[in-house]
Amino acid sequence: MTKKIIDYKNGEAMSLESVIKKSDFRLAKNGKNFLSLVFEDKSGQIPGKYWDAKEDDAETYKVGTVVQLDGKRDVYQGKPQVIINRLGVLDSETVDMSQFVQTAPIKRADMENEFEDIFLEITNGAWNRIVRYLFKKYHDKFFTSAAAKSNHHDFQGGLAYHTLSMVHLAQKISDQYPQINRALLIAGACLHDLGKTIELSGGLDIEYTFEGNMLGHITIIDEEIVKAATDMDISLESEDMILLRHMVLSHHGLLEYGSPERPKLLEAEVLHGIDEMDASINMITKALDKTENGKFSERIFGLDNRSFYKHS
Repeated sequence: MTKKIIDYKNGEAMSLESVIKKSDFRLAKNGKNFLSLVFEDKSGQIPGKYWDAKEDDAETYKVGTVVQLDGKRDVYQGKPQVIINRLGVLDSETVDMSQFVQTAPIKRADMENEFEDIFLEITNGAWNRIVRYLFKKYHDKFFTSAAAKSNHHDFQGGLAYHTLSMVHLAQKISDQYPQINRALLIAGACLHDLGKTIELSGGLDIEYTFEGNMLGHITIIDEEIVKAATDMDISLESEDMILLRHMVLSHHGLLEYGSPERPKLLEAEVLHGIDEMDASINMITKALDKTENGKFSERIFGLDNRSFYKHS
């Protein structure tokens, strides 16, 4: 069986086919040019530096190029990297790109079908109409987009997978605590990150769009909710609409994390909590997948640069 990126241990020689996910032409402190690369296959990613690079190399080894990568797995500042010995470009017409790109562990069609069932649980008419309207408007991008540039669920279909995971948590918590408005919590979970379809670019190299950089996904989705309500003649002054908008506006929890308001509803506090939990579990799992038993993981930027121990 052909080894994947995740299968290699520290100090082990690496030889595999992968796709270039990121490629930046840079100048080192010693005055030498290099390419800062990130290689990806179905199992994960690993960065590496291609030294003494020329401008032609930046065109040769650009994002989306499938290469034969030969080198050695190493660790730099607590994070895995590959020391590149040789790179060879493979003919794109002879490879199946789906074999190299990370995707959600659930098929798109299965997620689409499940969301149709989920919508039935949003029993408030205004919330149901808003959710269905926006899911229809951004359908394709929602099911193909990543949920983040680099931290959590940063793979194709990651946004839908993260949202679905949060809905599952919302359903379980609503079962446990009947005082929670189930329809409001599920509607909030469905919409909370939908603005990322605009905030983040599509494709292999995920970047923030101009609108994403200037406004952020929280402001974007609130504006989309307002537009949808206006188009469907739903009163924005109604309590239902104010509650729904508060759910998405407060879901980052703290003002310094981008929310213009802190949670002031039970359901908003729960939404913030399950968002944090699902993102944290994904980031920790991703780090532990690259860690040997009995060792600590690389530091995780999104979790205060903490490392996590991998037990057997």
